[in-house]
Amino acid sequence: MKILFTTNYPSPYRVCFFNELGKFCDLTVLFEESPDKQTHRSSKWFINDFKYFKAVFLKSYKIQKSKADMPHKIIAPSIIKEIRKDYDFRIIGVYSTYSAILAITYMKLKKIPYWIEADGGFPKNGHGLREKFKTFLLKSAEGYFSPSLITDSFLIHYGADSSKIHRYPFTSLYKKDILKQPLKIEEKAEYKKRLNIKENKVIISVGQFIPRKGFDILLKALKDISDDVGIYLIGGKAPDEYIKLIKELRIEKNVHFIEFAEKQKLAKYYMCADLFVFPTREDIWGLVINEAMAYGLPIITTDRCGAGLALVSSENGEIVPSENVSALEKSLKKFLLLGKEDLYKKGNYSIKAIQSYTFENMAKQHILVFESLLKKKTF
Repeated sequence: MKILFTTNYPSPYRVCFFNELGKFCDLTVLFEESPDKQTHRSSKWFINDFKYFKAVFLKSYKIQKSKADMPHKIIAPSIIKEIRKDYDFRIIGVYSTYSAILAITYMKLKKIPYWIEADGGFPKNGHGLREKFKTFLLKSAEGYFSPSLITDSFLIHYGADSSKIHRYPFTSLYKKDILKQPLKIEEKAEYKKRLNIKENKVIISVGQFIPRKGFDILLKALKDISDDVGIYLIGGKAPDEYIKLIKELRIEKNVHFIEFAEKQKLAKYYMCADLFVFPTREDIWGLVINEAMAYGLPIITTDRCGAGLALVSSENGEIVPSENVSALEKSLKKFLLLGKEDLYKKGNYSIKAIQSYTFENMAKQHILVFESLLKKKTF
C-alpha cells in the first residue's frame, strides 16, 4: 500500500505518527517547509527522526510575511509533481496552506481522489467568499479523518459527506507515555523538590505566549489567589504585557514563567502539578490536554478547545466559557479546594479517558480504514 501525506512542517507529534504509520505501508510525506524556516517556534521543538517513511522537503517560496502569532505564508509549486505520482491514497494534512490549496485544486480538476485529515475545527457562519472557498476545498474529498464529533460537524458544515468521515485518535503520546495511575502526594512532593518549587499546590499551563492561548485571561483570574499556590506557565520568554499584568495584580510571587522545556524536563512539571489549566481563546485541538491527562491531571479549559470538548467532563475537570475571567476564577477556586482523594479520582479518570489516544492506535485506525477500502476494490 502506497500512501502520500502532505503537511506543513515536521512537528514532533506528526513525525512520531508518520513513523508508526510507515511501519505498515510505503509512506511518503511531503513537508512544505523545513524547521529552520519556522522562526515562530524554538528549534528544540522539532525532531528529524524520519525512520519509517520517506521525507520530502518541497522547495518553497515566501509570499507573505508573518503576522502577530502566525508564521509567514509560503507556496511550494513542486507539490503538483509529487501528487501526480502513483499512490493508493493521497492525504492532505493541512488543507488551508497555499500549497495544499494548489494541490487540492489540481486534484479536483484532474479528478484525482484525495483525503482530508483534520486536527479539529470550529465552523463559522458560512457566509462570504472565504467560507465558500473553504467549502470548495473540503466538499469533494474521497474521505476524511476526524478526531471528534465537533470536527465532524465542522467538516459536514463545509460540505463533507458524513458517511465518508472516519474517526482517529489525534495525539502526541506513545502508549508508554501514559501513567498507569496518578502520582501520590509524596511522589509529587519529590518532583517539587527537584524543581525547587516551594508552593503547596501547583497549577501548570503549557503553550506559546501568544494572544490566542489566553494566558492573560488566566492571569486576571488569579487576582485573589492564595499565597501557597504556584502557577507555572511553560512556553517561552514572558511578554512585557504579562509582566506588567502580574505586577498590577500583585501576584508576582505566585506566577513563574518557564522558557521552552524539552520533553524530559516538561514531564517533571506535569509530575509535580495538581491541576492543568488551558485558557485558550481557540485551539482546534490542543495536544497539551492529551499530555496533561496522560500524567493524571484534572483539567480546566475553555469551550473553544477541541481536545477539551472531546476529552474533558465533570469526571476529570471543567469546561468554562472562553474569555470569561470570572468563570475561570470560580473554577480555579473550586478545584483548589478539592481534597487529595477527589483530585486523585479526577486524575485517574483522565488517565483512563486518554488510554486509546496513542501514536500506535492513531496509525492502526488509518491502516484499518485503508485496508478495508482496498479490499472492497479487489471484489
